[in-house]
Amino acid sequence: QVQLVESGGGLVQAGESLRLSCVASGRTVSPYSMGWFREAPGKQREPVAAINWSGRTTSLTDSVKGRFTISRDNAKNTVYLIMNSLKPEDTAVYYCARAKRSYNWPIDDYDYWGQGTQVTVSS
Repeated sequence: QVQLVESGGGLVQAGESLRLSCVASGRTVSPYSMGWFREAPGKQREPVAAINWSGRTTSLTDSVKGRFTISRDNAKNTVYLIMNSLKPEDTAVYYCARAKRSYNWPIDDYDYWGQGTQVTVSS
């Protein structure tokens, strides 16, 4: 069993930055690609960023390219989402998730999810 716990969310003003962390416990996530998703009120959950098991390959949705960065520290069993130049439309609950299969890229399915962390960006 794997537990994922997100942290780092909060209330910020437009243009500011946040760093989200996703700490995994129970089993190592180093062989697994990881992803960040977000869910805004009244909208479906959408993928934001993903990173492969080694950290050498990443992907970002178009709306966050140039502003967000995903990274990981396998020694700490942690994945990060660094969010710069935040906009009100980034307001959402952010979730991290683990790929269902090890050494899978691009990720085709996820099996473990965190409980989410709220990010609110005021204008």
